[in-house]
Amino acid sequence: MSEIRYVRADATVPSVKGVKVIAHVCNDLGGWGKGFVLAVSRRWPEPEAAYRAWHRDRAANDFGLGAAQFVQVEPYVWVANMIGQRGMRTGSKGAPVRYEAIDTALGRLADKAAELGASVHMPRIGCGLAGGKWSRIEPLIDERLVRRGIPVTVYDHGDSA
Repeated sequence: MSEIRYVRADATVPSVKGVKVIAHVCNDLGGWGKGFVLAVSRRWPEPEAAYRAWHRDRAANDFGLGAAQFVQVEPYVWVANMIGQRGMRTGSKGAPVRYEAIDTALGRLADKAAELGASVHMPRIGCGLAGGKWSRIEPLIDERLVRRGIPVTVYDHGDSA
């Protein structure tokens, strides 16, 4: 039985061979500009452009909580934009994180990673701006990805970028 591997490094630069999917959580408002997405955008313009187009055309597509969009950014690297937070701010309904949506999106991520024969790389999704608790997200990753035999690496960055 494999398990989640934890490393202190930049999740946008996975140092393993083979096909890689870099996964992160987005909001359902079309906002892209804080947190891990900034690191993604510094390396590749395509994930942000794809996410904004996906949101703009949401009346005609699956954009919404639990959805996942896969954007190829290099021959062996994909970025998974996963909609796992309602809005962007903590308010009367609590933190923006939506665990059920992250769970659903992780299921879609598992299918795509299996199809590509890819490993999955991510920061502690849903725990930064989304306000989630890793103790609730880690079991979802274990259930959806690790138990299907998909290698997962979680990255803790050296600074709080």
